[in-house]
Amino acid sequence: MFIDEVVIKVIAGAGGNGCTAFRREKYVEMGGPFGGNGGRGASIVFEADSGLETLLDLRYQKEIKGNKGENGKGKNQDGKNADDVIIKVPCGTVVTDVETGLVLCDLKENGERFTVAQGGRGGRGNTAFKTRTNTAPNFSENGEPGEERKIKVEVKLLADVGLVGMPSVGKSTFISMVSKARPKIAAYHFTTLVPNLGVTKSRKGKSFVIADLPGLIENASLGEGLGDKFLKHIERTRVLVHVLDMSGSEGRDPYEDYITINKELENFNKKLMKKKMIIVANKMDIDGAKENLEEFKKKVTDKKIFEVSAYLNKGLDDVIDYLGDMLENLKEEDLYSEDEIESEVIYKYTRPEKFTITRENEDFVIHGAEIEKLFKMTKFESREAELRFAKRLSKMGIDKKLKEMGAKDGDMVRILDFYFEYHE
Repeated sequence: MFIDEVVIKVIAGAGGNGCTAFRREKYVEMGGPFGGNGGRGASIVFEADSGLETLLDLRYQKEIKGNKGENGKGKNQDGKNADDVIIKVPCGTVVTDVETGLVLCDLKENGERFTVAQGGRGGRGNTAFKTRTNTAPNFSENGEPGEERKIKVEVKLLADVGLVGMPSVGKSTFISMVSKARPKIAAYHFTTLVPNLGVTKSRKGKSFVIADLPGLIENASLGEGLGDKFLKHIERTRVLVHVLDMSGSEGRDPYEDYITINKELENFNKKLMKKKMIIVANKMDIDGAKENLEEFKKKVTDKKIFEVSAYLNKGLDDVIDYLGDMLENLKEEDLYSEDEIESEVIYKYTRPEKFTITRENEDFVIHGAEIEKLFKMTKFESREAELRFAKRLSKMGIDKKLKEMGAKDGDMVRILDFYFEYHE
């Protein structure tokens, strides 16, 4: 089964909790804190694998979750890091963050990897909090939560040349004659239900990959037929080969087919019309094809046109030789512009807004990534940890802001699903 798009949730593992422990050994005076740090949680990593062609393994997975890091132990023993979760996907896989719409990665090379969800760092043990003024801290941290994302995973085929055209114009016959690809060929529309790839070689020895896509029809870019599902597979191609039934054997006008397909390509992605394109006038062995071609050439003067009969394997070598020479001088263009890609630098180092405070009924609700993470990493079983948390809130300006908003002793303050009483 050819599955080329899935939407899943990925949850990286949380870091292990830090340990609160003290050194209590005979003959060791003032033993002090002895708790180790927690281990790092498992990250979710995608890896391109040239041996895969489909996302079938991800088809029925709603969620991928990494393991938590090991908790820290006494004797200053740090917890073990959790093993990363490696998800193998076909080369040409694009991963997009559903919430932001930004591209996280475009994996093209075999073995290429990208971390789509970062595991949380381990919480610090009480040894890490020892200072000159607090030589025996009686608290430690919980592990940092792992990153969560809802992502769309798409396969966009890696091909140099894409065959486009209406159903039954001979695209599958073309690719079967010039390569070892064996697509289904029959005398009815939409015989090709999935893209087919074939490797071909020109008479000069230049090899390249051709993609045969299911036939397009009017409004394919809006979901009619199969077009909107497979049009994305020609986004990577460097050259488009527009295959036309020049005989009009299906009762359609070749020029009208040409205009219709180009319109659908432009509606789907305007960048497609900037690609190099040649025209293959197929079925030239059928009556009426010569006359139709003469009329077509009067209307289309800006494209290279080849006369072929894919069924009889006539004229195909000239097309392959021309494509081989053309591709030699064409560089592969980036699939996405910079503003469509999530920047690692921005993602890692831009400091988020510290907090916002809103009123819900009579309660004050504090929001903010930094404060929520601090809350999750605080172990409230320890009085020292509570005081440290309160000091951090005050230092961030939350106490001052609550007072400005009219908070009074006894008012309820909520962070996530937990409530606290406000006291000046």
